[in-house]
Amino acid sequence: MTKTIFQKIIDREVPSKILFEDDKCIVIEDIAPKAPTHLLVIPKKPIKKLSEVKPDDKNLLGHLMIVISEITKQLNIEDAFNIIINNGEEAGQTVFHLHIHILAGKNFSEFFPG
Repeated sequence: MTKTIFQKIIDREVPSKILFEDDKCIVIEDIAPKAPTHLLVIPKKPIKKLSEVKPDDKNLLGHLMIVISEITKQLNIEDAFNIIINNGEEAGQTVFHLHIHILAGKNFSEFFPG
């Protein structure tokens, strides 16, 4: 299986600005930001997309949410951010390694009302 760009970043084969890393995930800046703050939370386990997670992945998914909470507090954006997971090509997924976008510093209410 060919490595995704995210796996290459995790393996340090491709440079990236890393904001956080532990044994389960990595948080990097998006290279094509859609907001003043645009980060990617990427599990080190190579899961192709959200619809392919298994029951055994529940602790990993919970961990990713905790990391999001912690990183947004560190960046002082904990009260105004969006998270997005694109699942599949038709939903805008371009890298087939599960990742969560954190977007902040822009008002997205026209896209996500309510």
